[in-house]
Amino acid sequence: MQNIFIVGSKGIPGSYGGYETFVDKLTEYHQNDPAVKYHVACAVDNAQEAGEFTYHNAHCFKILRKQIGPAQAIFYDLDALKYCVDYIRKNNISNPIVYVLACRIGPFFNKYVKQIHSLGGKVYVNPDGHEWMRAKWPAPVRKYWKVSEQFMVKHADLLVCDSKNIEKYIHTAYEKYHPETTFIAYGAETRKSALADDDPKLTDWYKAKGLAPREYYLVVGRFVPENNYETMIREFMKSHTRKSFALITNVSDKFLEELKQKTGFHKDPRIKFVGTVYDTELLMKIRENAYGYFHGHEVGGTNPSLLEALGSTKLNLLLDVGFNKEVAEDSALYWNKTEGNLAALIDQADGMRQEEIDEFDRLSTERIRQAYSWEFICGRYMDLFVNGNNGE
Repeated sequence: MQNIFIVGSKGIPGSYGGYETFVDKLTEYHQNDPAVKYHVACAVDNAQEAGEFTYHNAHCFKILRKQIGPAQAIFYDLDALKYCVDYIRKNNISNPIVYVLACRIGPFFNKYVKQIHSLGGKVYVNPDGHEWMRAKWPAPVRKYWKVSEQFMVKHADLLVCDSKNIEKYIHTAYEKYHPETTFIAYGAETRKSALADDDPKLTDWYKAKGLAPREYYLVVGRFVPENNYETMIREFMKSHTRKSFALITNVSDKFLEELKQKTGFHKDPRIKFVGTVYDTELLMKIRENAYGYFHGHEVGGTNPSLLEALGSTKLNLLLDVGFNKEVAEDSALYWNKTEGNLAALIDQADGMRQEEIDEFDRLSTERIRQAYSWEFICGRYMDLFVNGNNGE
């Protein structure tokens, strides 16, 4: 049995974000396979909650997340790594693999890599996206993320990149370290929502938000500048569409006010900030019923919300950057940030024949099924963990 220790997610169960969903799916798909045993770090904010539990046959251990501001994620990862080293040592686990998600602990990383190597183990890292490029971080923090990434690339036994563009970047930026890498993408569902069209949960939501099936464009994502909300809103306002633009996001008042001043979106009744939706089936159904989906992410690797949109929404309008084209290929329409470009594409999408839309739907669903389904992705990880096969 291969023991896999996973550090860096907030833990399972719980629908928090990309890493959490990934760990949940990985343990779900492998829960009855005797070839692997997962050990997962789970964050808690109260010392009284400490302890261990089993979920999807995985051994889950709770690590107290110290309330020390922005650095809490760094110390959470370090405490989880300390736990893993002690557990491996106490239980005489042979050939463990410790899989660290994200590059937050670079300056301290080599110490733990040496300890794990001394116990016969290996350390894999998922470098995530370009955290050091995110506009939300002040300059000193961005510098730390970049240095941290450098050290983790240098000392990891293997970097598992969820995007070919990230893999290419790792080799280009850190050529001097000769990093060992492999590409295994993030996953998505291809099934349809369990909610019926007339389910009150759905119809009540539409009524409350002033929306109707097939009469809205949609975006789902973090409310941060690098996801290009300003461009999408500004261009939507310029378009001639009579449909609504529904934004499912966790609104930040400061950024919202900034957008209001820059775009005047509050004067356009078509633009609707509709809050967050944490009900998986409801969100899936809202995606399925959208006329089209906008994706403006330009920082990061394979984005979960893009995969979910390609698996659910018929027509997808994506920002033309390498990460997005790598995933969607010819199954989507593409726009750039040139003034008028997206507005023209919205007008074009509005006039498309149903047969054209259905063909994009078929292509995008097939793209997810072939290269990004959870079954396929979890199979790739099993091959890596058990057979050591990091070829593509």
